[in-house]
Amino acid sequence: MLMKAEQSILVLVDLQKRLMPAISDGDSVLAESVRLTRIAKLLNVPVIATEQIPEKLGHNDDEVSALADQTVTKIHFDACGGGLVEAMPNDRKQVIIGGCETHVCMLQTALSLLAAGFGVWVVENATGSRHDNDRDAALERLQQAGATIVTVEMVAFEWMQHCEHPRFRDVQKLIK
Repeated sequence: MLMKAEQSILVLVDLQKRLMPAISDGDSVLAESVRLTRIAKLLNVPVIATEQIPEKLGHNDDEVSALADQTVTKIHFDACGGGLVEAMPNDRKQVIIGGCETHVCMLQTALSLLAAGFGVWVVENATGSRHDNDRDAALERLQQAGATIVTVEMVAFEWMQHCEHPRFRDVQKLIK
């Protein structure tokens, strides 16, 4: 199944300032997440970010906060238990997801979204954990559960569908 911009929503899980320095390749995970968010904004894909107990872990990175259409604050590891599904537009059934920690909050959220009937695409280069083996195990588990593992560029080009898309050059600048 192809990702379609008009059916998609981007969910970014817990890209929080105090957490990111502990994430393996955290700078790259954050940069790819911001790049994906900028692409989503160009293509009118809604963006929801989550924050796990921000009073303790701090708020999301400033760029993520500025670009997100809304932020769901949560105490549950699974953002669906913290109000994510209620915050999502009803007409969008494709969830493109990234964030931290891949093997805890992002994993549990993606599994719940799959169980609720959403199509779920996990953006591999926009996910991170403190330890690479935890991240890799989570990605494998998600794929076995029915999620599709993708990259930022795969999402961008599927959302646009063709090189004559009116935002093609703008998206291409973000990719190069």
